[in-house]
Amino acid sequence: MADLVIENAYVVPVVGEEISGGHVAIQDGRIAAVGPGPYEGEGERVDAGGCLVTPGLVNTHHHLYQWATQGLAPDGTLFEWLVASYRVWAGMDAEVVHGAATAGLAWLAKSGCTTTTDHHYVFPRGRGDLFAAEIQAAAEVGLRFHPCRGSMDRGRSQGGLPPDEVVEPLDVILAETEAAVRKYHDPSFGAMVRVAVAPCSPFSVSGDLMVQAAALARDLGVRLHTHGAETLDEDEHCREQFGMLPVEYLDSLGWLGPDVWLAHCVHLKDADIARVTATGTGIAHCPSSNARLGAGIARVSELLKAGATVGLGVDGAGSSEMTPLAGEIRMAMLMQRAKNGPDALTARQALRMATMGGAACLGRADEIGSLEAGKVADVAVWDLRGYHAAADDPVVAFAYGQTPPLARLLVGGRTVVEDGTLRTVGDEAAGAAGAAAHRRLVSSVTP
Repeated sequence: MADLVIENAYVVPVVGEEISGGHVAIQDGRIAAVGPGPYEGEGERVDAGGCLVTPGLVNTHHHLYQWATQGLAPDGTLFEWLVASYRVWAGMDAEVVHGAATAGLAWLAKSGCTTTTDHHYVFPRGRGDLFAAEIQAAAEVGLRFHPCRGSMDRGRSQGGLPPDEVVEPLDVILAETEAAVRKYHDPSFGAMVRVAVAPCSPFSVSGDLMVQAAALARDLGVRLHTHGAETLDEDEHCREQFGMLPVEYLDSLGWLGPDVWLAHCVHLKDADIARVTATGTGIAHCPSSNARLGAGIARVSELLKAGATVGLGVDGAGSSEMTPLAGEIRMAMLMQRAKNGPDALTARQALRMATMGGAACLGRADEIGSLEAGKVADVAVWDLRGYHAAADDPVVAFAYGQTPPLARLLVGGRTVVEDGTLRTVGDEAAGAAGAAAHRRLVSSVTP
């Protein structure tokens, strides 16, 4: 007997054949069966006629605290935007982080996301437990969460970009990162929280921190994440400071491998593509953020042809205001086609990046990212009736135009969104939390 059966739907397992008029049966938080026609066992039924069923989407890069600083430096490059933002971010506390994370996570859920990362790398001293605040928010909203304990130790006085007042000492970073992993990381199958180690970027982190952070992560058995090759400014910075380009620099520090995923990777050389593919390094592609900051268009179609692991990410709401994760499927597809022609990226390839690609980046391809018996029941049900009913191909209807309404979102079999409404903390409360976080942060910054 199943706890819940979604039936009469167009089912896209991502792995395996698509099923018209199919079902997905869920029991004890896992997928019990996926197949054509009606489910033969008993269980509560959800009639999903006219709907598309996909795996829940996986967000591979985010900065949740940035929900509180949307709209800063709207016409700036990455470096200009960061310089304008650092002083504001220095005023955040645990209350700001919790409120911003609540709104950001709720918005992700409403766009079909069931698993998300977060890269938090600003930790002002004496402002409460910021890492715990976002983990609490994820538990309340109900998403599977991969918080990345970020860090910066290379301020302007050492040739870095951030002001010295927002960086941390190396020994503090390593101690607090280890403490966060030991307290929150859950390696068990279907875990709701897993922690990664994530120094921020080559222009804000010392080589010593990169090397020691990698050693720490590998000793603790957790994954590694950082930014890389996002802009031409970063390329120039790495040439001047290190005598090599970003991917070469990361490789020299032992930062390529199957336990690593990198954010952005817009400016890759042919040799970089070959190297990240050969090492099994994952890439979080964030097309809207890259466009907002004028960073460029990542070579995603070429990466996929080479066999690289590529997932999708929305990036922070400060550099990609209110970008829905489902919308990044369309954005990724269209940007590759604008650059490389209409066959550069298909809707199904883009959907796979948002599901199995993301799961592989996070080292969870055996648990999430596809609809298969035994995997956790992270499921999105998209309503293709009404305006979306005109297209014959349900995946094209989903990906090519405006994202269709979300009829149901299940995380481990638990309903988080139903009929477009957040059923956990509630839409009104989540929106209010984000607005309050913005007011609190802005009021803390002196003119």
